[in-house]
Amino acid sequence: MLSNDNPMLRVLMTTLFFEVVVFGLSVAVMVMLDGTRPAIAGTLAGGAALLALVAGATFKRPFGQPLGWAAQVAGLALGIVTPIMFVVGGVFAGLYVAGFVLGRRLEPARTA
Repeated sequence: MLSNDNPMLRVLMTTLFFEVVVFGLSVAVMVMLDGTRPAIAGTLAGGAALLALVAGATFKRPFGQPLGWAAQVAGLALGIVTPIMFVVGGVFAGLYVAGFVLGRRLEPARTA
């Protein structure tokens, strides 16, 4: 968990909000390219987008950061339905992990 005054929180929240857009747009990819039924694609991608939205909106609360990690898992799990989402989810998870690691490195420097 990062402290609420960590400057990387804004980066992590921004990453989550970008994921909302990308997960929403992945519905069309699932339906058009992979032939997933629209109801299934909308439910899965919409659920992942909703999770990312709630995580980003509540990020400074105690349960917001664990929801952010759950959103990364959900983004990667969309790859089960549409394999390209393994790549897209992996890129966002990589950005999220990098932001978190940088935030953890900043915390000792800020307390000193």
